[in-house]
Amino acid sequence: MDWQYFSEVLPHYKMALWLTVKLATIGIFFAVIVGVICSVIQYFKIKGLHQIVQVYLEIARNTPLLIQLFFLYFGLPKIGITLSGEMCGIIGLTFLGGSYMAEVIRSGMEAVSKTQLESAKALGLSNIQLMRYVIIPQAISYSVPGLGANCIFLIKETSVFSGIAILELTNTTKNLMGIYYKTNEALFMLVIGYLIILLPLTFFLMWLERRVRNAEFGA
Repeated sequence: MDWQYFSEVLPHYKMALWLTVKLATIGIFFAVIVGVICSVIQYFKIKGLHQIVQVYLEIARNTPLLIQLFFLYFGLPKIGITLSGEMCGIIGLTFLGGSYMAEVIRSGMEAVSKTQLESAKALGLSNIQLMRYVIIPQAISYSVPGLGANCIFLIKETSVFSGIAILELTNTTKNLMGIYYKTNEALFMLVIGYLIILLPLTFFLMWLERRVRNAEFGA
């Protein structure tokens, strides 16, 4: 290992790490919002919107993120819409992530006991109250493992941002490999970069799952 190399490239990796975390955080935040909206529409099968959401889910889940990014970054300028690479990355993550989040949350909502729903309706709760006090709290509890897995998946998907020239971790590594020809050292830094992001998140999610599981059983 060339330790001098590490000191020279460390500032580049710090910037790449920050950019990766920033884009992933914003993308996941909006993906969760999209997921909640779509799952509610799917759960109640809202007429007109239900079919539109279904089409969105099928397109988002059955096309690679890289192709979606190419469409945003190279395709939209053909019709006069030009977006920055970072904006394309956020939209792409939101588009893809929202579909996965929607399915996880909808599954959590459908896991709520029918008996509870009927009891709540018998008490005179409206659909909004039913959603707020009965379905959403339990659905989030049931969905935590799936939502956590989706967050990790979306963070790792930021590696394809290199396809539209965003200087996140993978693209920075490729550039530095071309400049210094230090492949092993560059790949080592790349792995360390993703571990810095993903390991703390994984431990946090494991802790959160235990907390939620205990809460479900009233421990």
